[in-house]
Amino acid sequence: MGNHRSDRAHELPQLAGLISLEDFRTAVEHEDITTVMVCVPDMMGRLKGKRLNAFTFLDRVSKETTVSEACAYILATNVDMDPLDDFNLTGWNQGFQDLGMVADLDTLRVLPYTPGLALVHCDAVQPDGTLLEIAPRRMLRTQLDRLEELGFQVRVGLESEFLLCNGRQPVTQHNLDYALAHPPELSDFLRYVEAALPEAGVPVEATKTEGARGQLEITFPYGPALQACDNYTVYKQTVQHLARRQALTATFMSAPFTDVGSGLHLHLSLWRDGAPAFAAASGEELPETMCHSIAGLLSGLPHLAPLYAPTPNSYKRYATPHSFAPQYMNWGHDNRGCAVRVTGHGEGTHLEVRLPGADANPYLVVAASLAAIVHGLTEKLTPPAPCRIDAYTDRQAIPVARDLDQAVALFADSTFAESAFGAGVVRHYAIAAQAELAEHRRQVTDVERDRGFDRA
Repeated sequence: MGNHRSDRAHELPQLAGLISLEDFRTAVEHEDITTVMVCVPDMMGRLKGKRLNAFTFLDRVSKETTVSEACAYILATNVDMDPLDDFNLTGWNQGFQDLGMVADLDTLRVLPYTPGLALVHCDAVQPDGTLLEIAPRRMLRTQLDRLEELGFQVRVGLESEFLLCNGRQPVTQHNLDYALAHPPELSDFLRYVEAALPEAGVPVEATKTEGARGQLEITFPYGPALQACDNYTVYKQTVQHLARRQALTATFMSAPFTDVGSGLHLHLSLWRDGAPAFAAASGEELPETMCHSIAGLLSGLPHLAPLYAPTPNSYKRYATPHSFAPQYMNWGHDNRGCAVRVTGHGEGTHLEVRLPGADANPYLVVAASLAAIVHGLTEKLTPPAPCRIDAYTDRQAIPVARDLDQAVALFADSTFAESAFGAGVVRHYAIAAQAELAEHRRQVTDVERDRGFDRA
């Protein structure tokens, strides 16, 4: 087998990253690829699906049919994959029927750190082939289409923070923000990640250690929005896989410890006819398109919090002042305390949405932000004055929701949310949030035991 592969080395490109169907077929025939993970991003942004024999995958793709099926509850469940009821999509009344998985061949890629394995993102469809409106990829595409109708394309760059832990203890014991000298355990992990991600077709712009113990930040280059989100799901799965190989844990909790927050910051800009629509001249004069977009974000995002802050833990990231997580729906020039930050220079001027935490689903984060921007553009909204003070004292601005209970109440009754996503989508994600709240309400926490076990 080894000699056979070396003889044809000139025939195949290096098996890494995104791959065409033709090159994939050749690799399968030569047994370089044996298995394909067919994946649908779930409500939490996790990849769910099956491992298919590569020849089976090719046969089904050639017939232009669904490549696989999965129980519809993968898009109607919680973090524990419990079969929940009350969703319109599925439940005990419907018998937990299947949904179809249609492969998006533009996402077909090789994962070199797992020999013989490929991965493809799929779209979830009903038995009649119609796309599921509640599926995260579909929700994002809907908003991209709305902006396309207005003449805009979207470019996105994601900035991800997470904690690397040994057991449940961070791997570093001090603030190593911007440090370039790291302990061996952390240095090895970074080296593995920096090598594996580009080979999996996920380009990396920069890696750094952050302000909390064991906290890392990885930033990704600007690109098309759907591709950025697809890449993010591969990144997250890769990071967690590589951490486990080192007997470590990568946690993407929004607030893994008290007074520690990890964000998923969204950098975005609109483009028209190949030119950046947010490009700003010198000074602080912003283009009209950008002003409407800022106003839309500040007006719309309060109604959509369960899409970018989906768990009770998400809101604990907002609880501490001067934590670099926003507490008010304000905006400012290069102000990291604001919910929306104007950053960059000249043609690179863009917006950073700092509300989402590390636990957020990237498709829903971008979809919510774009829905708010569409609202700002179509209604020609005008933003308030920029915050020029300590953003945590800007009490003229609307406060960020204090908890998921408050957020889901506003979301479920929001005419804006319904107009942006449809009543079915709003109901679906409201039920998911309410199920998460119900689970947290019934659980006795360590804090309760610590404060009351022998003192109540």
